[in-house]
Order: sequence, then C-alpha cells, then structure tokens
Amino acid sequence: MVNREDLIRRAADLVPVLRERAELTEELRQIPQATLDDFHSSGILRAAQPTRFGGYDIDYPVVLDIAAELGRGCGSTAWCYGIWAAHNWAAGMFPEKAQEEYWSDSVDVLSSTSLDPSRAEVTSIKGGYQLSGRWSFSSGCDASTWAILAGMGPGGLIWLLVHQSDYTIEDNWFVSGLKGTGSKDVLVHEVFVPEYRVVSVADLRRGQSPGRTIHKTLNFRIPLQTMFAYSLAAPIVGMAQGALEAFEELMGSRVAYTTGEKMIENPLVHIRLSEAEAEVNSARLIMADDGREVVAKAKIKETLSLMERARVRRNQAYVAKLSVRAVDRLFEASGGHALFDSSPMQRFHRDAHAASHHFGLAWEGAAEEYGRIRLGLEPKNPARL
Repeated sequence: MVNREDLIRRAADLVPVLRERAELTEELRQIPQATLDDFHSSGILRAAQPTRFGGYDIDYPVVLDIAAELGRGCGSTAWCYGIWAAHNWAAGMFPEKAQEEYWSDSVDVLSSTSLDPSRAEVTSIKGGYQLSGRWSFSSGCDASTWAILAGMGPGGLIWLLVHQSDYTIEDNWFVSGLKGTGSKDVLVHEVFVPEYRVVSVADLRRGQSPGRTIHKTLNFRIPLQTMFAYSLAAPIVGMAQGALEAFEELMGSRVAYTTGEKMIENPLVHIRLSEAEAEVNSARLIMADDGREVVAKAKIKETLSLMERARVRRNQAYVAKLSVRAVDRLFEASGGHALFDSSPMQRFHRDAHAASHHFGLAWEGAAEEYGRIRLGLEPKNPARL
C-alpha cells in the first residue's frame, strides 16, 4: 500500500535528474517526456486522485510536500506537478459521468486549467452550454488531454471540463521565468459542453461538490480554495530550498577577488544563509500547519469559518512572499557567477518571481481581505475565500 512517505521519497529521488534536465526544460518550453514518464512511473501525480480511478486519495497536503521536493530540482517541473496533481483532485469533484469520461482511457490522464472567465462566452443551451473564448496561462497544456476552463453561467462562476479535441493551443509562451511550464493560451470556438461536465465554483469553495457524495473521503470535503492555491505556493517553497542548497554549494567554492578570503568564512554569507533558511523553514511550517488544520476539519466534517478561510488564503500568499524573499536574499549575495545560464541561482530567481505573479498568490488582496474580516468588516470579494 502506497503511503505519504513513499511518495515524498519518490519525489526526492527525482530531484537530481530534474536538476540535470532544468536547462532542457527551459529550451523545450514544456516538461520533457522523460520527466512525464518519471512522474507516471512513480505514481506521484495520483497522490490525491480518487481510488476509484486509480489514485491513492492520500490527504491532500501530500501534494504540497511533493511539489516542494520537486521545486528543489526544477521550478517549472514543480509548478506543473502542482497544477496537474491539483487538477486530478479537482476532476474528482465533477459529476460522476464527467469523471468516468475523464479517466476512461488512462488513470494517468492530465488536465490543464485556465480560470479567468473574462474572455469566455458561455451560452445556456439544451443539455448544457455553448462555449467560446480564449484562456491564458494554461500551464502544462501540451501534455494534457483535458482543460478545465472558467466561465460565467446563469447562476455564477462555473468550471467546464473540455476535451483537447475541442480546443486549440496557441504557442505564445515566450517568457522570462517558469519557461518550461508551457503556460500557453487555449482557444475554444462554439463548442458544446454537456451539463454533466460542469461544476459550480461556489459548491467547490464550500466543499459541497458532487465528488463529496461520490467518493465520501475527506479530500472531497475540503473547500477548494484552502488547498488549491497552496498547490501554487508549494513549488515556490521548493525553489527557495533549491536556491539555498545552490547557494551553499556556490559559497563553498568561491574566493573573494579583492582579499582572497574564502566566502565560506565570510560572516555576511553566514547571516544571509541563516536568515534565508529561517524564511524557508517558516514558510514550510505555515503551510504544514494549515494543511493539518484543513484535514482535521474535513475528518470531522466541519467547515472552516470565513475568518479561517481568509487566514489560509492570506497564508498562501505569505508563504510565497517569504520564499521569494529568501531567494532574493541569496541571489543578491551570489555574485556575478550567479548570472550565467549554467547557474541554478539565476533560474531559481527568475522562476520564483514568475510564480509569485500568479493572481492566486497576490499578497495585497489576500492580506486586505483578512484584515477586513479580522476587524469585523465584510470581505470585499467573498468569492475568493
């Protein structure tokens, strides 16, 4: 029986080869097939997937631990892992017939998403919806058979599960960071999406999706937003850990040009390393504590309060903020050698900043909402909590 420790160990075992493939991953602008094969053979993508469809249905925080491990090796790879694993959890929240279609060909199926509904055109028709539009930043779309796309339905925000035969991918992912994620645009034109392949986002956020009654396990009682954005923050924690390890290696071989002093003996290096490690460790502890609380509530079928949900959303953004701060602290002290393409430091720096730009990790909005609720005010955007 596969357990949490097995999957984290398998992820850790992949870190050296992910480091070796990091440059290739950027050149390809998508995850290499060899890495996909490693993911599938190790089973790490099925961590929170329903057991009915070949998954392990282990408590969801294992996905965060795995993503953080992988981030030590390659930021783009960890990002796509977090996305794909989260989507195989989310797919288990759709109506039963949709799930049967989703996993009909393979338990190793993958899905990308794009959750900005601003350019979606959704029209209610008999038996479902007609869908058109453009969705950006669909990470991992090249390897995915499905896409979960957001749109506004008659009753509010909905997610629609669309097969790859019904959309095209525009290759426009030419960016400075997370180059290997292939986060390209997805285009749909007048496609019919049956009603059973649609789910209400309000239900997902309340932990009241169809998957709750289908699978009857704690993973499908978890409110979506309490863990979904952590799937984005966890890779950044891993990138910060990877930068810490790369910094240690770099300082071990460097000598100051002007004095000949070994950098490993420089007190400023010691201070930077110490503070950065404290930031990374703090980020890990915050993430782990939130994971334990969310799982504990799901076990006893309790729902987190508005204040608790706002705190978790704030923490997700703060974990990313702490991790980026640690990367910056180390990169600033790494010298000119860190600028070379061959240096993992410059890649961790670019990738961490790119990842932190995701709207799900925006600090100001999450912090403001928590502050408002803490002071007894109504949230500005309760749909994000």
